[in-house]
Parts: sequence; structure tokens; C-alpha cells
Amino acid sequence: MENQEEIKRAVKDEYSRRVKKFNEKKNSSCSTCMPEKDFTIVGDEYSKLEGYNPDADMGQGCGLPTQFAKIRKGDTVLDLGCGAGNDCFIARSVTGEKGRIIGLDMTEAMIEKANQNAAKMGYKNMEFILGEIENIPLPSNTADVVVSNCVLNLVPDKIKAFSEIHRVLKPGGHFSISDMVLVGSLPNELRESIKLYASCVSGAVSKDEYLNIIHEQGFQNVILQKEERVTIPEDQLPEFLSEKEITLLRGTDVKVLSINVYGEKF
Repeated sequence: MENQEEIKRAVKDEYSRRVKKFNEKKNSSCSTCMPEKDFTIVGDEYSKLEGYNPDADMGQGCGLPTQFAKIRKGDTVLDLGCGAGNDCFIARSVTGEKGRIIGLDMTEAMIEKANQNAAKMGYKNMEFILGEIENIPLPSNTADVVVSNCVLNLVPDKIKAFSEIHRVLKPGGHFSISDMVLVGSLPNELRESIKLYASCVSGAVSKDEYLNIIHEQGFQNVILQKEERVTIPEDQLPEFLSEKEITLLRGTDVKVLSINVYGEKF
């Protein structure tokens, strides 16, 4: 992958494909059909949370950012990389009808799916907009809370992304983000794998760099609320990596971590 635009196109194509496959699986009447394997690192269990909508759960996350987000009734909540709207529905169950829920995603198919899900529920205080995290199409000081689930690692320019998060938060607002980070170095050959990139591995930066970026954008009271090592499923590797790439991965000391980080804007 030579540049940021190439990365974005590749990620958008991959997630458009995932929406199509998700819809096909939902609409299929074949009880014995075996779905195509997908390389994914699934996060925590959503199904028992209030507001859960199975039509919005594509299993793309690596945590439960809303669990740590300190959302209150009436809040304006912005979900970055909202996908089909999973975290938005959870957030709305807390904000109530007087709150405002905004989902942002750069993939047209995801926005379409999220809007369909919201329309089915009849929600009037929920909107989904097309855009990129590095250039959020919202005014400054819009949101009380920003959440994101396993998406910032997919953004090539993480400094600009966190700068935009700071801009759109109201003074006194805060973010709660679940994401993937690394301890150790991933071989360059593996960083070129779009499957690993889209599965939130090869686009991840080191934990120290990630936290430094947050501090440098002016956030305060930054707290690492959760840290958990993630093991990439061995049985899935041959589906998406060559033998050489698998050997490289097994030979590295890199650790993949799922974290939840919280920060405030003053």
C-alpha cells in the first residue's frame, strides 16, 4: 500500500464487501450453508446490553466503548466508524429521546445499512453521515461524548483524527475509544497486508505512540481503562496470509492489545 488514499480505498472496498456478505447471510434461508471465512478479531459480547440491535451487529468491534463512556441522558454522542450502527443503538438507550446520536462512516454501504436499521426502529434523534474521521463534517463543539470501536487503527493519519475528535467535542466533553495497539514491531511485509489492515492489526501503532498522540492533541485526564492481549486465531491464518507471511508473524515478538482509552477536553 503506497499511500493513504490507497489504504482508504482498500479498507472501504473490504468493508463494503462485509456489508454485502452480512446482508446475504441475514436474507439467506439456507440453514446448512457455510459462510465464507472472514479474518476478524471479535470484541466483547453486546447482545445482553440494553438497546442491542442484532441487525446492526456485524462483529467488527474489539471492545465495549459505551460501557466506559459515561453517557448521560440528553447527551449528543458521536460514533466514529459507526458501521451498521451497533454502538449508536446502545448509546441511544442511555441518552433517551432527548439525546442526539450521530454515526459517521466513510463507507456508503455501512451508512445505508445503519439508516435502514434506524428507520426500522423509528428513531428520530439518530442520524448517520458519510465522512472521514480525519475531516469530520460537523461544526466544532458538537458532541458531549465521542465513542469509537476498533476503527482509529484503520485511519492512516491518527494525529489528524485525534485533532478532529478534540475539535468536535464540546468543552468539558470526553471520548471513550476501544481500539487495537501493538507492543513490539510488526514486519513491514505484514504491514502491507490489507486483510491484516482491515482486521485492525497492521494499521495499529504502538501503545506508547497511541497514547502520546492523544496527549499531544490537548486531551487531559487520559485513562487506559482496559488492556487485554488478543491472540490471532491460528486456524484462520492460512485463509488470508501466505506461508511466508505466517512464518514472519510467528517469528515476531509483537503483541496485539485491545484497549479502551478515555480522555477529556477542557
